[in-house]
Amino acid sequence: MDFGQVLTAMVTPFDSNGELDLKAASELIDHLIATGTDALVVAGTTGESPTLSTKEKLELFQFAIDYTNKRVPVILGTGSNDTASSVALSKQAEVLGADGIMAVVPYYNRPNQSGMFAHFQQIATNVSLPVMLYNVPHRTGAHMLSETVIALSKLDNIIALKEASGDLEHMATIIDHTDEQFIVYSGDDSLTLPALSIGAHGVVSVASHVIGNQMKEMVNAFKSGETKRAATLHLSLLPKMKALFLSPNPVCVKHRLKKIGIDTGGTRLPLLSLTSEEQELVDSFFS
Repeated sequence: MDFGQVLTAMVTPFDSNGELDLKAASELIDHLIATGTDALVVAGTTGESPTLSTKEKLELFQFAIDYTNKRVPVILGTGSNDTASSVALSKQAEVLGADGIMAVVPYYNRPNQSGMFAHFQQIATNVSLPVMLYNVPHRTGAHMLSETVIALSKLDNIIALKEASGDLEHMATIIDHTDEQFIVYSGDDSLTLPALSIGAHGVVSVASHVIGNQMKEMVNAFKSGETKRAATLHLSLLPKMKALFLSPNPVCVKHRLKKIGIDTGGTRLPLLSLTSEEQELVDSFFS
C-alpha cells in the first residue's frame, strides 16, 4: 500500500485542562489535508504517545478514522516497549478501521536484533493491516540494523519504514536490499531531499503542520525531475525545519500552529511550553 509521499506525524490537541480536544483535532485534520498531507500518522512521537493512556489513544484513533472519512489514509501508532500491549493495541486499531499501523523500535528495554525481529514479527502476524516500522535510535536507545529491517521486509504486511537515525548510508543499504514494494520514508524533515535522492519514497514530517504545501512542492519537484528547483526549495525551507526542533518536539510546532490560527493547546509534562524569548527565536525563522 502506498500511503503517499508527505505524511504528517500529527500532534495531539489538548484543551486548557490537558485533556484530549477533539474539536481542535477536527480543525487540525482539515488544515493538514488542505495543505498537502497525503496521510496522517496518529499518536506517534509528535503525538506525545507516551503520555496518552490506552483509553485516550483509542478515543483519538476512532475520532481520526471517522472524521477523516477516507479522505486520506490514517496510520495509527500502536508500538511500545511491551510486545503484548503493542499486539493488543494493533488488533484494536484493525477493528476500528485503521489503514495501517506504525510500530516503533522498543524503547528502554534495548532488545538485541533478534528481539527486535521477534517483536515486530509478533505484531505483524497478529494483524492483516500494513505495518510501518519506525527506527528512531536517539529516542529509543536501540538502533535497528539494516539486516533486521531487510529480514522484516520479507513479512507480507510489513511494507514501510520510517527511518529517523539520520544515517543516509544505513537508509541506502535498506533501499538497495529490499523489494521495490517496500517503502522507505525519511523520519527527519531536514533529510527529506537527500533521502529522496537515494531512493526514499517521501517523508513522515513534523514541519508539514506549518509548511505542508511547500514540503509537497519540493517533493513533487524532485519526483518530476526538477532537481535544481527541489534543491532551491530545500535550502529555503531548511531553517524553518530546524527551528521547529529548537525545543523538544512537538513544543515548537504546537506554538507555530497557534500562530497560524490552529490552536492545539500545550504539551503534557515533562515537556514545557516555550518561554517568550524562545517563542521570539522560533518565530524569527518564519517572518
